[in-house]
Amino acid sequence: MTALDLSRAKWRTSSRSVGNGNCVEVTTVAGGVAVRDSKDRHGPVLAFSPSAWSTFVARLPAGEGVATAG
Repeated sequence: MTALDLSRAKWRTSSRSVGNGNCVEVTTVAGGVAVRDSKDRHGPVLAFSPSAWSTFVARLPAGEGVATAG
């Protein structure tokens, strides 16, 4: 996957944010979807192709690929 142009990205905070600062932000841009840590907005960004993101989101209700602290 090529690098995404995030210069005009409009980031959205996760609806699952519980207000304790532990949340992610997501944006859709031409060519894909990007995710970042809301506490480190200038830090690393994970980039996904549209098909990879769709697969990830579709598997969330089943709990697949979700890491839990324990």
